[in-house]
Amino acid sequence: MDEPVLKQYILIINQVFDLEKKINAQPEGPNLERNFRRIRAAWESLGLSYYDPTGEAYDETRTDCEASISGDSEENLFIQETLKPIIRLEEDGFIKIIQRAIVIVAQKDAQK
Repeated sequence: MDEPVLKQYILIINQVFDLEKKINAQPEGPNLERNFRRIRAAWESLGLSYYDPTGEAYDETRTDCEASISGDSEENLFIQETLKPIIRLEEDGFIKIIQRAIVIVAQKDAQK
């Protein structure tokens, strides 16, 4: 895929992801899920997909995320919020990460 075109696709995916997060926080958000599924399917037809790792466990060996850690502890961490999703490109039968997620990480016990 042409590099300038890919950069524009990444920009658009980040904007769609941000809109999806904001809309899903609104009461009418679930009504628009079908529209977002169609957008994701269109991206997948181009070999692109995006993924929100919010709620998953986090440790420093994780290579698909760039994290800002909230608090002092480095144990029992989870992804509290995703600012930018993981974006993958499937090309010639191989899948590669073309954007690491930007996430905020917190200690799981601190949320109680």
